[in-house]
Amino acid sequence: MSGLMDAVRAGRTAETVALLDGMTDAERRAEFPALKELRKELRAARWGAESRRAYPALHAAGAACQTGAAGVATWIAAADMRWPGAAPAVFLHLLGDRDPAWLADVVHRLAQRPASSGVRFELMAGLVRLAGCPVPTSDAYVRGWAQHMAGLWQRGGHLTDRLRGEPQLRELVRALFATDDIGAVLGWGSEEGPHSWHGALALLTADGRLDRAETVDACVARLLRGGSTGDHRAFLRVLKALELTREEERARVADWVAMASDAASPVAAHAQALLGALALDGVLPHRSLAQLSAAVLFRPERKLVRTQLVLLGKVLGRDAGAADVLLPAVAEAFGHEDADVQERALKLVERHLKKLRSAGARASVVAAAEQLGPALRARATGSLGAAPLDASALVHEEVLPPVPRPARLAPAPSSAAELAEEVGAALAAESDCATFERTLDGLVRHAFRDAAALREALEPVVARRWWAETEEHAAGRVESRFHRHYRGLVGTSDALDLLLVALHEKVSVTRLHCATQAEVPRRLCGHGTLSHAFDSRMWEVAYRIRTQPLPFLLATPTWSTGLLEPGELVTRLEEYGRLGARVAAADFAQALLRVRREDRAAAEAAARRAAALGTAEGARLARWLTGERPGTPVVRRTTSGPAILTELGELLELQQDFPPAFRALGRPVSASQEGRDCYHWYDSLKAQWPAVLPERRELVAVRMLRDLSHLALHDVRGMSHVLPLLAESGGEAGETTHLAVAYGLGARHPEDRLAAVDALLVLAARGQLDAPRLGADLGQLIRRGAVKPLRLVDSLRTAAATGAHTTVWNLLGHTLPVLLADLATDGPAAPVRGLGELLAVAAECAERSGARGELPHLAGAAERRGSSRVVTEARRLRGALTAGLAA
Repeated sequence: MSGLMDAVRAGRTAETVALLDGMTDAERRAEFPALKELRKELRAARWGAESRRAYPALHAAGAACQTGAAGVATWIAAADMRWPGAAPAVFLHLLGDRDPAWLADVVHRLAQRPASSGVRFELMAGLVRLAGCPVPTSDAYVRGWAQHMAGLWQRGGHLTDRLRGEPQLRELVRALFATDDIGAVLGWGSEEGPHSWHGALALLTADGRLDRAETVDACVARLLRGGSTGDHRAFLRVLKALELTREEERARVADWVAMASDAASPVAAHAQALLGALALDGVLPHRSLAQLSAAVLFRPERKLVRTQLVLLGKVLGRDAGAADVLLPAVAEAFGHEDADVQERALKLVERHLKKLRSAGARASVVAAAEQLGPALRARATGSLGAAPLDASALVHEEVLPPVPRPARLAPAPSSAAELAEEVGAALAAESDCATFERTLDGLVRHAFRDAAALREALEPVVARRWWAETEEHAAGRVESRFHRHYRGLVGTSDALDLLLVALHEKVSVTRLHCATQAEVPRRLCGHGTLSHAFDSRMWEVAYRIRTQPLPFLLATPTWSTGLLEPGELVTRLEEYGRLGARVAAADFAQALLRVRREDRAAAEAAARRAAALGTAEGARLARWLTGERPGTPVVRRTTSGPAILTELGELLELQQDFPPAFRALGRPVSASQEGRDCYHWYDSLKAQWPAVLPERRELVAVRMLRDLSHLALHDVRGMSHVLPLLAESGGEAGETTHLAVAYGLGARHPEDRLAAVDALLVLAARGQLDAPRLGADLGQLIRRGAVKPLRLVDSLRTAAATGAHTTVWNLLGHTLPVLLADLATDGPAAPVRGLGELLAVAAECAERSGARGELPHLAGAAERRGSSRVVTEARRLRGALTAGLAA
């Protein structure tokens, strides 16, 4: 071994550098193969003490012993040596004597790598300095430069002073405005003036180091392009700091209009303020103001809409001649989803209607009144001369989605090649129940027919899997990963990997057998029973693949919801008997839980066929199909902070004649179980859990309720995909299912609220929605702070927009009394935030559905003093309920 390799292995970086300095280029190149072998050796135990000791010296030596710019850049940016790597000063010393053009090539290759590759900015900047080349303007370089500049505060001085010393300031600032997601760096610190990025850029523009027109144009273009919230905030601060003159504002009217129409709310508000000032100064043409209003008045932000209506009112008050152009634009707001906006627009039109001179403008305003809600439409009939509502239009027809029909699972792929393609797709992305079960059944069938042919077809798929390594340590890694203890499988791809590992004999039969015999711990998190039932079937299938392959699976569902037709299960048992195949216990248990029992005639017919089989499984199936189905166990409500949760009592039916992993499904469920060593942070398998008990959705919902509460309580994203699955499942839609939907309707993220709305409408379409229960639950959750009213408003507006006005009113008819009772009790105290918006949705739905009657505590809110949103909408709702207005 050479002296260089000894120094590298020992991690003596200084000695390594000294040895490299004394070598010729040819001698360095001769050392490179040994360095590559050492890297390969260390990669097997990357985090071991030997590797961590050697990596800095290896990192430096490998870069110095290559002559190709591409190879050097790849070596420096390698992920396996990123930490702990060599210091930038070491690379600059070793590479500093190379040709400047070669150095420029290296630095530009490094700069083109993503910022996540971790190439140090100090290294790139040093190479630029040595090469004397133009500065790279890639994302990684610009981001590194900005972070470097912001981080030099420890050396004293202002950010402005540091930027003044940058020789390529204009090029880098130009690139800064074009870099995505840079707002977090530009927003560093809270200082103003020369300590902040926006202050520094404004000062550098003022003293001429940055071209003002170019900087303003770049800032405006960046805001028009959009991006993250941090980018909006950062570049808007820059724009404000530049303090545009009135001439500069006039020159960019088209840009402000585009921002006000489509940009993020803070940017749109700023553009709206600029345009408002120009309009009041008489600089903005009325036609341009009308075009702007047509876009802004349909934005969802009520503050922007109200500000625009106020601006239009001021312009109309100053210039009567503007009515023919502006009032038709105001009338377009008659179609806004918010009834408050409609009413404000109607008031504005009524105030200035006499100023209209054009018959066409008047006709346009009157025609637009057809978009108003029933109450405002009746008012517009008298004030604007709009046509009265047709009596036939006053009859409300509730629109609900068609009842979802489950899809029948297609047969498993007939050829091994086709199956291999589907396995590859299923491994690349987590699968739904139908896709996963079909793929699973295909693997079992083909492993039974010809395991060797299946392995051959799977070669291209398996070659990319982590467990297909050829090194000696690979077997140990597989055994370690697929060691079944209290932590189970974490995704459908993980489950498929387990079967493939068994098929390719990468895990021992002993390990698989031990996993099938593992006991279910008594102390489990709330999800544990569902995951253990799923896992036990996967381990059993993997074990049988190695020992006694199954011809096919008994529990493969007939339908996408997880239900299995009883006649189909009997046919499968008949085929097992013909083949002499031994039934797998967990697979048969899952089949029993999936078999459809609600159709008593079909169940009894299948039971007679099953009993005639003369097997233990046939007799067990016959008893299961004809036995009395118990109801849901005793449900008890409990609270945990602001959350409302449920607990279930024992279910003896599931604790008899089932394997241990499935008997656990009948254990009592306590809310305190949820925090017990839970590892189910990965949610892909949760989409499989409703199919474990497809006719007992309450048993699934109670085990997932705490997770679903986190959608509203802790702003968790993504869990709501199970809500439509629960809504489409069978069995009672009880207290827990409705609480789950309530949390989804109050979720933080719009996509989660949309999934909850889907679940709500599916339950309503199936006649399973208990609106009084769900409405009362929502009221209590709002009172406890678990659900924010404005999020619920968004969900209910979405549901009402589909035509489900009666459904939404029936909910709010039980939510609002809870909140209005608090308002009546507290007297003059401020109402819960968002109550006015909830009342507005209720009023619109009551008007359109023709609801009548009294709402408890509504009169007290309507008779309060003032003209707040709560009082205004309470009066409107009371009017709709007492006047009997219909849609």
